[in-house]
Amino acid sequence: MSQFTTPSFRLDGRRALVTGAGRGLGLGMATALAEAGADVTLAARTMDEVEAAAASLRERDLKAQALWLDVMDVAGTQKAIGEQEPFHILVNNAGTNRPAAFVDVTLEDFDAIFDLNVRAAYFVAQAVARRLIDAKQPGSIINISSQMGHVGGARRTVYCASKHAMEGFTKAMAIELAPHGVRVNTIGPTFIETPLTKPFFENKAFLDDTLKKIKLGRLGKIEDLMGAVVFLAADASGLMTGSSMLIDGGWTAD
Repeated sequence: MSQFTTPSFRLDGRRALVTGAGRGLGLGMATALAEAGADVTLAARTMDEVEAAAASLRERDLKAQALWLDVMDVAGTQKAIGEQEPFHILVNNAGTNRPAAFVDVTLEDFDAIFDLNVRAAYFVAQAVARRLIDAKQPGSIINISSQMGHVGGARRTVYCASKHAMEGFTKAMAIELAPHGVRVNTIGPTFIETPLTKPFFENKAFLDDTLKKIKLGRLGKIEDLMGAVVFLAADASGLMTGSSMLIDGGWTAD
């Protein structure tokens, strides 16, 4: 007779913070966490957007509230997170890209990508971790990286550099935070079709080239990340830290 019990995928009683949560991937992952029972704080710079998103979740009897947060303002972000009860789950989702040929990348583009994808993400994670350590509570930090944190890509030298940096600091954070019971992992999606990315795929040559590299032959959907984020947030992934979960349709397999 089996004496094993499957670890829980439920998140009841846990508080979650999702940055860049007003729409697209952020909203999808916030929805998944709320459906699993978490009390979710949706954060972004556009307050009307996150308020509407949080309200849509509450209409489904899910626990959600909005928080205005400009993650580029490190001091302001640390103050805002420090004033909150500890978040047991962080989905570090805010990010950007400005595709350009390597020889055409400007200093402004470089700084914009690194300031958000690396600097801001790093200090959001730090602020959440500090509150957990002070409260002596375990947690799960999920940094939203990319398949481009594992490979290279044309017109994406800066973006690739920023996501490789995220993969690196995730591993180092995981080592330091493990004694405190705080796990740190990344999710590395392939190209996901969202309202923001859809115009790029109207370029047939770009779409065809992308689909050749995704072995499963289709673009990603927001729903493809929803199960992954719940798994990494939950006890079901309790021995997983310092790792990357690639949701890339096989892009990095060869």
